[in-house]
Amino acid sequence: MSNRSDQSTDLAQSWIANADVWTATVREGGIESRRLVTDQSIVNAVLAQQPRRVLDLGCGEGWLVRALAGQGVDCEGVDGSPGLIDAAQSAGGGRFHVCTYSELAGGCPQIGNGFDVIAANFALLQEDIAALLRALRQLLVPRGKVVIQTVHPGSVDGAYCDGWREEDFRDFKGSWQRMPWYFRTLGSWVALLRDSGYAVIDLAEPRHPDTRSPMALLVIAESEKC
Repeated sequence: MSNRSDQSTDLAQSWIANADVWTATVREGGIESRRLVTDQSIVNAVLAQQPRRVLDLGCGEGWLVRALAGQGVDCEGVDGSPGLIDAAQSAGGGRFHVCTYSELAGGCPQIGNGFDVIAANFALLQEDIAALLRALRQLLVPRGKVVIQTVHPGSVDGAYCDGWREEDFRDFKGSWQRMPWYFRTLGSWVALLRDSGYAVIDLAEPRHPDTRSPMALLVIAESEKC
């Protein structure tokens, strides 16, 4: 495997290259797990916090912002892929900004602050995200929440340990660029959030309606008092 810098660069580039096909796939309901379970689970988890303002981190083509805006929530979305932000802005429903995670960790003044919730729906795929998580605390209201939905640790093949994996999109329609992504165990997620200044207040495992197999891991964490 290449080093972590190369993997992170390839990850960012994959979302730029896959912007159009990802937008089409999401809008056509082409991912069964999202259609059956995980889209609604992240919406419900965010709304359960009764937020007034939400930042959607790694918002993609903007579906979550639109869904929350439809429930009366003031939403902004941020993503490092210009193509995805163009798609989000075309559909409307909120405010959208091109900003990479490294830029966000260093401060993106156009994003603002005072968010009650920051949502990350399958959007924390990098290895080094501690600096980002610490920076996000400055964007939250006191005791604000981060709501993270990610791959369920028990659903991934291979050794149960942290490390880079690869998504080849073989089950998806269209032509895709392969995407490296970083897998974390449950213990690693908890430790990462704790060390970044958050307290985990809830864990959930959204399940397939028929098989009852877990389809994702949902983590809700609260920013600790500075």
